[in-house]
Amino acid sequence: MNEIALERVFASGGFRTRLFGTRETRQSSTFYGYSLTLIALGAGWLLRGYNLIDPKEGLGYWLGIIGGSMMLVLILYPLRKRVRALRFLGRTTHWFRLHMVLGVLGPVLVLYHSNFNLGSFNSRVALYCMLMVAGSGVIGKYLYAHICNGLYGGKSSLKDLRNDLRQSLEKSHGLATLLPQLTTRLEALAAEAQGCSITGSLGLRASLSWSLRKYVMWISLSRAARAELRARAAASPTVARDFQRLRKASAVYIKNFVRLTTRIAQFTLFERLSSLWHVLHMPLFFMMVISALLHVLAVHMY
Repeated sequence: MNEIALERVFASGGFRTRLFGTRETRQSSTFYGYSLTLIALGAGWLLRGYNLIDPKEGLGYWLGIIGGSMMLVLILYPLRKRVRALRFLGRTTHWFRLHMVLGVLGPVLVLYHSNFNLGSFNSRVALYCMLMVAGSGVIGKYLYAHICNGLYGGKSSLKDLRNDLRQSLEKSHGLATLLPQLTTRLEALAAEAQGCSITGSLGLRASLSWSLRKYVMWISLSRAARAELRARAAASPTVARDFQRLRKASAVYIKNFVRLTTRIAQFTLFERLSSLWHVLHMPLFFMMVISALLHVLAVHMY
């Protein structure tokens, strides 16, 4: 067996690092931030019956003021992104980071302000509106991650994704020497994921269908790779000696290949969903602002 071909297969595992980063980059402040948020929510929910915070005075009152102010500051990000006159406020990336932080911290403070209780009718309306905006933000983050280069990166283009797929197929040349049948299937799936030769993308129905069968596809490719590799190992002592390494390398490559082709296949779908989300998110935000102002007015008047 050609040792160069074996080394090419082993090198394909590096594709995972380029796509998903290293262990150190995954252990970012985002992970710890969400972990602390969940702990804070859990603690507040468990302690709600002790009435440690009074929403009408003291700490509870100021938690509501600070949390509500944080929610109001969220409007600065879309304004900075769309109004050229506000460029002096700094880079859009920094405002997006602040938008994400305040979008999590603000609702947490408001929940502590309410002591995790619904309260009067006007406070219920304000709380429900805030929770809808926060939930909408979580959905928006999920959609954003599918059409952008990471959480804080710029928007991806279909051309960039197709270039990544082309490079991925080039890295399968070592696999072609060992697993020609698998390589043929990968090339056919790559062509299918790119859909129309003019637009380079799938329609909404085909994109949804791909999303539903991607795990079946992953399992099928993995089984086919193992079966073909066992057949080659039976005929080649070199392949038999390195069978475990080859199996792991091919499994990593198939996993990343399916993820990349799925991202290409879903690109049009997530673009449409993201556009629809932007249409719905802003009305929810303004509804939250109005309900919060009415809540503050009612609290101070009565």
